[in-house]
Amino acid sequence: MKKISAKYITLILSLALFLYSCTKLDEEPYSSISTDQFYKTESDATAALAAAYAQLVEVYNTAGTCASDWSADQIYPRQAVGRNTLTLFTYDPNYTTQRSFTRVHESPQQLWNSSYAGIEKANWVIAKVPEVEMPAAARDAIVGDALFLRAFYLFTLTKNFGDVIIKTEPSENIASAFLPKSPRADVYKQIFSDLDAAAAKLPDHSAGLVKGRSSKQIAWGLHAKAALYAENWPLALEKAEQVIKSNKFSLMSDVRDVFNVAKEDAARVENMWAYEAENKPPAKSHQLLSLCGPPNSNGPEYGVETYGSMFAYQSFFDSFDSSDKRRQLLDTNYLDLTGKVVVQKDITPATPHGVLIKKYMDKTSLGALGAINIPILRLPDMFLIAAEAAARIGAPSATAYSYINTVRKRAGLSDLTPELNQDQFIAAVLRERSWEFFGEGDRWYDLTRTNTFMQVVPLAVNEVYPVRTPQPKNRYFPIPQDEVNANDQLEQNPEWK
Repeated sequence: MKKISAKYITLILSLALFLYSCTKLDEEPYSSISTDQFYKTESDATAALAAAYAQLVEVYNTAGTCASDWSADQIYPRQAVGRNTLTLFTYDPNYTTQRSFTRVHESPQQLWNSSYAGIEKANWVIAKVPEVEMPAAARDAIVGDALFLRAFYLFTLTKNFGDVIIKTEPSENIASAFLPKSPRADVYKQIFSDLDAAAAKLPDHSAGLVKGRSSKQIAWGLHAKAALYAENWPLALEKAEQVIKSNKFSLMSDVRDVFNVAKEDAARVENMWAYEAENKPPAKSHQLLSLCGPPNSNGPEYGVETYGSMFAYQSFFDSFDSSDKRRQLLDTNYLDLTGKVVVQKDITPATPHGVLIKKYMDKTSLGALGAINIPILRLPDMFLIAAEAAARIGAPSATAYSYINTVRKRAGLSDLTPELNQDQFIAAVLRERSWEFFGEGDRWYDLTRTNTFMQVVPLAVNEVYPVRTPQPKNRYFPIPQDEVNANDQLEQNPEWK
């Protein structure tokens, strides 16, 4: 058997993914690649974990936010083949119009491929690192991180595709790479199990934590969000309150500072866990900086290279109270390099109602590469998860009101009147989530988990997209047909057959 040195581990893991997700082979392999020479030292274990984390680059460049946001009622893309299919719900299991390199990165297909690549790499860490001779605390933290990542990637898959494959062992051979789907309920059981195990191994959150790494409290936060989606209200409330009461995080006084690249480190008190973008190769950035900026602005706020490819609906902008500070993260004009104000109607000829998204500006960007992070879990999420879960258990309590009002107070809004019934309160929480997390890839999943997307989305239209008609099958994306063709045990989602 041919041995491979440690420096080729990424190639090894990528090949395992290739065999798993791309092609069904009828031939018997005459040789195989071994990882026997890897996973021997602490540096090997750290490198393997870095490979599992690296799949976040593929998830968030750019499908992790855009595949969902372009489907919802806040944000729309400039008309372009491939992007239109998400906004107009005209995609199919082949994702035919998203086959180019750039469009695949914006496609649900990218979410499937990247998440299973991340799971495969996490599985190797979970299987091999416990045998590595190294300090126990460091070993536990690495295994805990891998369990956390496996849960995160699995959560990404099930909220996008519904019933998905649960894979908890590394692909030792081709046969072990192919498995059938499991029901969503079982997927969430696995997510919860992984997060419990992760929290038991991970360290407490601290300022000295390596940026981008997980912690016990971050695992609780993901657990709370997954439980909300699984409609396990008591568990969601329990885990969200664990995070809140840990006092490891706090809200920044100015919501705009959360998205100020110059205050990235300070923002970690609120940004519990984020995709960590960098603008200096070989580190990776993302497309949101260039997509959100006005076309060819070269503006002092937005960065050096912007395309005007992504805007907020005017109706969403108008939904904010004028005193809501979060509305300042949207704008109807911008300054060009000369300091001239360019007004909304001149932003793009396609529509005079294209509202700019300012969460991902980075005036220090290098070309299209910026260092502004994409939040994945923020403290306001914990407050709003706790508020919603508490209200779904029973009538909204004073504690539930305190949670949502904490978020509203930071936004500059008055407290909710404590006279809402259960349905009214839950609707208020969902509206608050919409205003708080726009542009962060969250809204579509709020609409699909509550099964309200068919009522809400058709109201989000403009001159560019005057008619939008999602169907029941659009609640979950179709499994990429390439995957179904490659795996005899994998069935397409019934609505997409």
